[in-house]
Amino acid sequence: MAPKRKRTSGTTYQVFLSFRGPDTRQGFTDVLYWALTEAGIRVFRDNEDIRDGEDIGEEILTAIEESRIFVPIFSTNYASSKWCLIELAKMFKSKEASIGKKTILPIFYDVGVDDVMLKTKLYTRALSKHRKNFSTDIVHQWKEALRDAGKIKGWELKDTGYGEFARSFARVVSMKLKVKHKCVTDYLVQRDDQVEALMELLDIESSDVRFVGIHGMGGIGKTTLAKLVFNKLCDRFDSCSFLADVRESSRQHKGIELLQKKLLGDLGLRLGEIMDVDDGIIRMRERLAHKKVLIVLDDVDHSNQIQNLAGDASWFGSGSRILITTRDQSVLEIRRQRVHILEVEKMNPEEALRLFSLHAFDKDSPPNRYLTLTQKAVASSGRLPLALKLIGLLLRDKRRKEWVDTIKRLERILHPDVQQILAVV
Repeated sequence: MAPKRKRTSGTTYQVFLSFRGPDTRQGFTDVLYWALTEAGIRVFRDNEDIRDGEDIGEEILTAIEESRIFVPIFSTNYASSKWCLIELAKMFKSKEASIGKKTILPIFYDVGVDDVMLKTKLYTRALSKHRKNFSTDIVHQWKEALRDAGKIKGWELKDTGYGEFARSFARVVSMKLKVKHKCVTDYLVQRDDQVEALMELLDIESSDVRFVGIHGMGGIGKTTLAKLVFNKLCDRFDSCSFLADVRESSRQHKGIELLQKKLLGDLGLRLGEIMDVDDGIIRMRERLAHKKVLIVLDDVDHSNQIQNLAGDASWFGSGSRILITTRDQSVLEIRRQRVHILEVEKMNPEEALRLFSLHAFDKDSPPNRYLTLTQKAVASSGRLPLALKLIGLLLRDKRRKEWVDTIKRLERILHPDVQQILAVV
């Protein structure tokens, strides 16, 4: 029997492997584990044979919470193990709570997708046996976790050699760990209707290459919306890139060339210096045509920026998505390219009041004695998220007189936009 593994002090895990020991440990899982660790990735590999008691161990729970990537290795007897099913359910729960920061990469070792989706007898028989010892609710959770895992595009081992597969898989994991998720404010009033509308336009299940534009006035929340969806979806693509503030960056010396270089680097292609814009375009056409990528071009103000960074659907692999944010809808009129468009609307009064209160009072609603002043501040902000945040932070912990004076200055702005509000506050 193998000794229990001691946790190294200060170690945090990046990848969690879930597997049925008797099926895969002596062979495939060992090879995969060492390929990942050789790539510098911190991997948690559980040993189900040495577990004590009936409950999932604290070390396993901690490893699941820490890890960014979960790798269930589905094999013939995976669903026969209560531990594997418990881990799988915990993985999905952790992924859902992460708002897109965690991902699940399933490997189908000696079973097919249909087996995991419970379309064959292999796993359905195993689950039937679990009903003798576990409640209907728990078995249902396991069923849902298996079906959800089967919906994720994974890797089928088939006839591939273990070493070749493991090295290739380690490269994929390394690339995904380098994806920097976009920081979203702690005080977030997520507008689910906007997120759902954008997800519908993106339609990531479709195999076409799709351009989607988000437009609206400055400070209305276009970038935040793009970040939320980027974080939610980036693990569904081969590679991802978020180019922030394209408008300002492109004005710098060789700005477009630098953006092209960053884009290619984000997508895993390090090709040295880019001589000029045309050189960058040629490289993108040559190297991205077979990659499924997610690209965000944030704050674009000229159609040439789009043409030079993501000019045509033919540049990208099947299923790629190009998301563009801009204040000017006319920028999205790209030659020979259809762009699906979403206009971001102002927050409704209730959402605006909550966002302002979070920044001004650290709670969802204002104290009663500040309710009227808060309503006036929200009205004078134009219900623009950035303005609500700035005004809320400015008035935080201030005396009533300062509230009154600031609101009076804001109320003089007839048609508020962020720049006018910044000038006043």
